[in-house]
Amino acid sequence: MKKTIALLLAVIMCVSVTACGTGNTEAETVQEQTPPQPAEEVAAIQEDSSEVSETDNTSDVKVAKDGADMQTEDKSMPTRIPMEGGTKINMYFGDTLITGVLNDCDTAKAFIEKLPMTQHVSRYSHDFCGVTEDLPYNEDEVHYGWLNGDIDYAINAPYFTILFEDEDKSEQYGDQVNIGVITVPLSEIAALEGSYDVRIELAE
Repeated sequence: MKKTIALLLAVIMCVSVTACGTGNTEAETVQEQTPPQPAEEVAAIQEDSSEVSETDNTSDVKVAKDGADMQTEDKSMPTRIPMEGGTKINMYFGDTLITGVLNDCDTAKAFIEKLPMTQHVSRYSHDFCGVTEDLPYNEDEVHYGWLNGDIDYAINAPYFTILFEDEDKSEQYGDQVNIGVITVPLSEIAALEGSYDVRIELAE
């Protein structure tokens, strides 16, 4: 009889322990499953708000083509038309001469004051670019993107950069100030590879 009672008590304890374990597992499962629903809702709200934000800001974003004198007939040449009366420069990539014209914005003027100078640049997918000295700039001249052939100052590093490809995909890149444009076929700079210490000087 005592053995039977002991056996029954043992069975009851096992069932009880198993029930607690199952209860904890279910509770943990519920706790794990519950948060994703609000999180998904929050993500959806954030996504909606970001879409609204991008839409709302589109008209406020300045891009490279805004107010630019452009030519679109000859894709082999820079898109931007050089500023009439701008400052002509020579840039020597080793034995290759790349000519350009700088405009009269404050950043370009400050850059011109540093000439002649040597600027280290490296080739990337759509440009030659290198860290340069800090230059002044006006906030209203900062824009997104570039036009093929642009000489830009990127304020976020700062970078000196000559951009020769991908203008149609460029508006995802911000913090650009245009200081000029090259005046040779785009293929002449696109054909160059590697890194250079570019000698930049005023053209005679």
